[in-house]
Amino acid sequence: MAKRDPNKTARNKLDTEITDRLKVLWPKVAKDTGVQNLHAFNALIGGKAATFIDLKNEVISSHEEYLSQYLKGFARAIAEDGWTAGGAPFSSETLKHNKQLLLKSAATKEYFTLFLKRSFLRHYEELVRNRPAIQDAEIWIGQNNSDYGLLITPRYKNGTWENDKSEIRHFGHLYWTIGHILETGLVVDGDPNPMSFANVDEYLNFFQKVLVRPSGSIYERQIAKLYAEYVKAQDKPEEVPLLISELRYNGKDKRHKYRLDFCIINPITLNKVGIELSPWSTHGKLVGTKGKNQQQINDEAQANFEKEAEKHRAYFQKHSISTLIYTDKPLADIPKLFGEIEKYLKLRPETRQLEFQLMAEFL
Repeated sequence: MAKRDPNKTARNKLDTEITDRLKVLWPKVAKDTGVQNLHAFNALIGGKAATFIDLKNEVISSHEEYLSQYLKGFARAIAEDGWTAGGAPFSSETLKHNKQLLLKSAATKEYFTLFLKRSFLRHYEELVRNRPAIQDAEIWIGQNNSDYGLLITPRYKNGTWENDKSEIRHFGHLYWTIGHILETGLVVDGDPNPMSFANVDEYLNFFQKVLVRPSGSIYERQIAKLYAEYVKAQDKPEEVPLLISELRYNGKDKRHKYRLDFCIINPITLNKVGIELSPWSTHGKLVGTKGKNQQQINDEAQANFEKEAEKHRAYFQKHSISTLIYTDKPLADIPKLFGEIEKYLKLRPETRQLEFQLMAEFL
């Protein structure tokens, strides 16, 4: 039996208490405002949230912050007729009328603030989680003519794949995890049929044999094998971050400038770390030096070094990816090397996720 989340239990308890209080307040609110339809009055409050708050991008960690953002947007929408944070706009006259109703009495004010607090509780998981910026909500992997896209809310439109931006915050899995790819599958641009995976084993088989094997690197294959074993050994394999192979610098562009051997995106913080395997035989060794003088050899070696350094700077500047570089010495012991990678596969929930459990214990 799955262990009950004490934080979620505490939130549900608060939700029930607020709902009971709203039921007690409603007869007085209906009398004070003249609005007899409960659902219509609730829609007057909740239906404006997307207008007053940028729900696609804002990360909101408390009900006080949610109320503050709502009120700030409410005031701005009245002051700037037609302004909206992202939802449907409403005229200043309509909003002024709504404001008068919501401030009609002490009962309506309490109902209004409690309703917003309950809204925050019910959408807690969506509101507190870090969400990728729109430009970071899709990644493309693979070599030339063998590229695949991983999106959060993929939809096929006008012959290409894109995210349904309005649904990104509602995505039910941790971003960039095994569960994510099992939910969405991989896509090929120009093909309306996504490539789906029935279970963890099926994806890991594809990962090793189709995504990693074509690179020809014995080191990448060994790491992929250890990763597959690691995932299968976890109690919740669907929550393990993806070991993203061959991350393309220019996304789905047919001509790509760079690829990273591996990348891991932390699904909670969204921090990214790249993993580059750089054995001397392929990244440093010079061939065809016969007939070249020392200066020419040095110039060629420097050019190779500059190219490699530029690649890692470019990934950091464009994608905020810091890269770990493994050369021959660590590559001689792949199990030990994977032990270093493994720490980036472990999730550490943020402290704020405990707030409701702590509130219940202390209060």
